[in-house]
Amino acid sequence: MFSQNPFAEVSASISPAFMQTFVVVMAILVVAGTLYDVIHKKSLKYFVESWRASKAGGRKQVSGGEVASIAVKTAVSEVLTSSEFCNPMRRIAHLLTMYGLIAHLVATVAMVFGDPGASSGLWPLLWHLGALMVCVGGYWFWFFIRVDVAAEGNSPFRVIRADLFILSLLAVSTLALVWSAVQSAGSSWSVVFASLYLVASAVLFGGVPWSKFAHMFFKPAAALQKHVAEANGSMDNLPPESKAPKQFGLGIKRSLPRNY
Repeated sequence: MFSQNPFAEVSASISPAFMQTFVVVMAILVVAGTLYDVIHKKSLKYFVESWRASKAGGRKQVSGGEVASIAVKTAVSEVLTSSEFCNPMRRIAHLLTMYGLIAHLVATVAMVFGDPGASSGLWPLLWHLGALMVCVGGYWFWFFIRVDVAAEGNSPFRVIRADLFILSLLAVSTLALVWSAVQSAGSSWSVVFASLYLVASAVLFGGVPWSKFAHMFFKPAAALQKHVAEANGSMDNLPPESKAPKQFGLGIKRSLPRNY
């Protein structure tokens, strides 16, 4: 199962040309959805205005080289390793989900646009491993880490529109593994689960304007702006960090909130 290319096995029922076109359309939907989100929420305007205000209110000038250095540190610290998460369990779940999604998507593109007849190799293993990582990190987050479940006592089965991204992502990853397992067993249900996998993918990538998908693009920009504001002394008009003795601060972090 983990060494077989599911796209090669199902190519007799779903043509490689259709799958390649589908991947291209999904990429276009992500770009279009993100641009729509930027325009609708005026995110770009907000970042530009905040950047100008930070530059104008800064106590010192930050050079282009310093900005580049801050950008690299931000990418390494907050993007690649998610160091902004104080909860180590939340951080691990996020990293599993993020790198699992990246691995799954890269392997999908490689298998769909590579040799259609290649039924084994590294890419199928990476495709399955990525889906499995997303399932572990995503379900862990959904049932045990979500703040409205862990801290507020709401049911893990309570669904709101903001959950569209994580639910569609979990659907894609779960259906990928089920489809591969059914296909390996030689079941005639393989095409059905392949179709469900495509539908879930369409919801994930086509639902960008209504989900938190675009958040992954805004988050690095917000982190960079924050660190530049700290470097030039403007602090985004926020007060400086408290210098109170340790025995008088951070007591709230000694135990997790259980408000229900």
